[in-house]
Amino acid sequence: MQLRQTDKTALSSCQVGDEIGSRKLWRTLTRVGTLGLALLVSLTLTAAQEKALPAAPGTAKAAVGERAVTPVDPVSLVTEFDVNGLKVLIKRRTGTQTVVAGLFIKGGVRNTTPDKGGVESLMLDTASEATVSFPRERLRTELSRMGTTIGSGVNYDYSGLTMASTRANFDRSWEIFTDVALKPSFTVDDVERVRNRMVASLRDDNDTPDSYLQVLQARVAYAGHPYLNDPRGNAESVARLTSADLRQYHKQVMETSRLLLVVVGDLDPQMLRNRIAASFGRLPRGNYNPGPLPELSFTAPSVQVTERSLPTNYVQGVFTAPNMAAPDIYAMRVASTILQNRVFIEVRHKRNLSYAPDAFLWSQGANLGGIYVTAVDANQSVHVMLDEITRLQREPLPQEELESTVQHFLTRHYLGQETNAAQAGELAQYEIIGGGWRNAFVFLPRLRAVTAADVQRVAQKYMRNLRFVVLGDPKSVDTKLFLGG
Repeated sequence: MQLRQTDKTALSSCQVGDEIGSRKLWRTLTRVGTLGLALLVSLTLTAAQEKALPAAPGTAKAAVGERAVTPVDPVSLVTEFDVNGLKVLIKRRTGTQTVVAGLFIKGGVRNTTPDKGGVESLMLDTASEATVSFPRERLRTELSRMGTTIGSGVNYDYSGLTMASTRANFDRSWEIFTDVALKPSFTVDDVERVRNRMVASLRDDNDTPDSYLQVLQARVAYAGHPYLNDPRGNAESVARLTSADLRQYHKQVMETSRLLLVVVGDLDPQMLRNRIAASFGRLPRGNYNPGPLPELSFTAPSVQVTERSLPTNYVQGVFTAPNMAAPDIYAMRVASTILQNRVFIEVRHKRNLSYAPDAFLWSQGANLGGIYVTAVDANQSVHVMLDEITRLQREPLPQEELESTVQHFLTRHYLGQETNAAQAGELAQYEIIGGGWRNAFVFLPRLRAVTAADVQRVAQKYMRNLRFVVLGDPKSVDTKLFLGG
């Protein structure tokens, strides 16, 4: 990211990204594990396992003294086919020694009702405890011996059961993975143990300021929307769930029309097709059709203050944003990145008002962006951040700042796509909520095509009518300032 000319010697854009990164990631993961790529965090393999992966997707590294190999069209690396209504995406990465597979369930929070909130999360978590053919101890022994991991994650739009293994152990790992997906035991003991763990975690949400802030934000931002139904449920709804509930829900969602299977690794697609037909291909097809997801709409700004005795005030404000399939998403990503950089410089570096102010853009079917800060002087911090939004809306963006921001964004994108897990997560995310998996490969050229006028336009269109939540001292908060008064 490029700073304004007068700020160049103060702090580099790389420093900005690095310093806010860990804080931003932690806050993101408190939000229901919600971002698509975060769904596969549990599959991140060790550095030793990933050494064989190429440095960037779709590229080949030339040996010293040889001519560089022409990059392969990344779309050609993906094989798509249908098995009894189940869409399958297989991305072949020649030479990689690891394999990642993900079975994704479409629909997210629209699959259930608030009184059964968390059932999908509990079902997936408990499924990996034991299966018909692999009782709990045997399952753990085999996975540990092979270094294979099986995990799960949920968000507002979809969930996933995921597996990562070495290429050498793929055959046995696949056998276990399909058994976990199709024939989980759901024993009373397993359900009780996992349920108790989930309930304890959900109750902890109110104890940590950052996580509780996200709970408050969801109530305000998603009022009247399907997203108000938290994909993790709540402590009360999860505590009521039984083994019978999980069996019934498993039967409900295990239809090929509801599922997406993604595999990334050095595997023959035809070999996989035969194995998929013999396992997932035997599921009933069903006729799942969720229909369009309602859009979020904020017609006026708002602020809600929740009192809590804390050393600082925790503040977050969100605005509606284009979803991943919308044409405006590319300019919005650039605008959000520029805003993130500017608020960091103005709030932390120049005024020392907060350690980690942030601007963000999420990746959801009904999407949000926003600003975040924790500060003793919340009023001054928010005033500065709102001024930066106004400046982005009114002042022409310097071409140099635009170009360097895009370049920095692209570099971080490639770094984030080094692993098979990240690439599997991206394909799933684009296929389910991003207008189709092929959009994953037009993202970069469309980002490069963003103009300064595009950035100003989307800032004017979306960065308004913020809905703020504040956790802290109500007496120290000037609500009129938050509302633009």
